[in-house]
Amino acid sequence: MTGGRLTLHERRSIAEGMADGLGYAEIGRRLGRPTSTISREVARNGNGRYSAGAAHEAAGHRVRRPAAAPEPPTETRAFVEEFAGLLSATGMPRMASRVFTALLLSEAGSLTAAELVHGLQVSPAAVSKAVGYLEGLGLLRREADRRSRRERYVIDDDVWLRALRTDSSAHADVATGAARGAAIFGAESPAGVRLGLMGRFFGELTEQIDGIDLDDPEAGDAMTVLAALVHADRALTVDELSGALGWTPTRAASALTELERRPNLADPLLVGVQGERYAVTARPDRLSQAQRAALRPASGAAG
Repeated sequence: MTGGRLTLHERRSIAEGMADGLGYAEIGRRLGRPTSTISREVARNGNGRYSAGAAHEAAGHRVRRPAAAPEPPTETRAFVEEFAGLLSATGMPRMASRVFTALLLSEAGSLTAAELVHGLQVSPAAVSKAVGYLEGLGLLRREADRRSRRERYVIDDDVWLRALRTDSSAHADVATGAARGAAIFGAESPAGVRLGLMGRFFGELTEQIDGIDLDDPEAGDAMTVLAALVHADRALTVDELSGALGWTPTRAASALTELERRPNLADPLLVGVQGERYAVTARPDRLSQAQRAALRPASGAAG
């Protein structure tokens, strides 16, 4: 054996070699180990007299005992408790809230169970239960720690989007079930009306969640064009938009098409076309007729 931890058999060979008066180099040669490995082993576990059994027990204790992690700053601990309280108010269990907040604040967005136990001053069982809850919601994932045999619990930057999409399938099932109930009880019945409203709500919620993509370049371009139209405060042609943004006309036209295809990107605004010019207006369904009338400039008012 040329690498890895020393076995009990090897430690017995070291003890026998030392009893026979052999040097570290000869003992290492017989075991296929570097001389430095033998000298470090004896220096670490010798205490004047090397015992294979005692050395092996001490080495096992060091392996099982995790290195002490530094105490988190007082300000960090205070924020963990404060933010965990806010998450608990949404229905998340308190311990799961504390674990999630600790992961959120960690430098790499990941921690081991031992690090969570030390940082939160809780039991391993409490951490395990909280991790299981968060994993079930899709709020964290597990990965192997390259530096040890431990697992790390990781949260990604798009964790909320993934969690929403995990729920999206359940929302779709609710929408389908509500629509079926409305058909059973009659769309005009009180139960049918309520179920119909519920089905439409969850159906629209599912569509909106499924349409979110934090790295969607088309959506990014569409919202840039929207911002340009708002900033210009006048109708613009595709050529004027592309020239102002430094884009090709094709890219600007594609962004306008995306706004037409996905009007929720512009909500509460609406992009309309006047001949060859595009402008933004408030969505008519966001204001009642009386509200729009009340907001119109008074006749003869100063400009």
